[in-house]
Amino acid sequence: MQLISTHFVKTGNVGYHGNLFGGTLLSWLDEAGAAFAAEKCGSPRMVTVKIAEVIFKKPCRPGQIIKIYGQVMCYGNTSITMRLEARRHSPYNASQKVVCTTDMTFVRIDGDGEAVPINELIKKEFLEQQAEIQCT
Repeated sequence: MQLISTHFVKTGNVGYHGNLFGGTLLSWLDEAGAAFAAEKCGSPRMVTVKIAEVIFKKPCRPGQIIKIYGQVMCYGNTSITMRLEARRHSPYNASQKVVCTTDMTFVRIDGDGEAVPINELIKKEFLEQQAEIQCT
């Protein structure tokens, strides 16, 4: 997985129990995923169409660092599906604990909001990289 985003948990991001709001973390995942999808698809016009199940495994407190990692799982004709993982990072010992993992799907759109195909060369390059990983 590739590091795609980093955030500090601030006091304004927490709820009554002192933990990071789940909705804030989902927002961070969505933004990081959209930027990663744009990078991987060669287009800034990417929209979220699906977020798979999200289970919050660990709490996050103010002052902690959240790192979001991403990995492309597959391409469709107009879509990209990726796995995103948020990890709580300790600057003291560089340990990380998984906070949540989800699969998200983004679709490439045109100026009218209609789905448009992702460049075949991008998909071909991805498949070639996957084949190299499986062969070594």
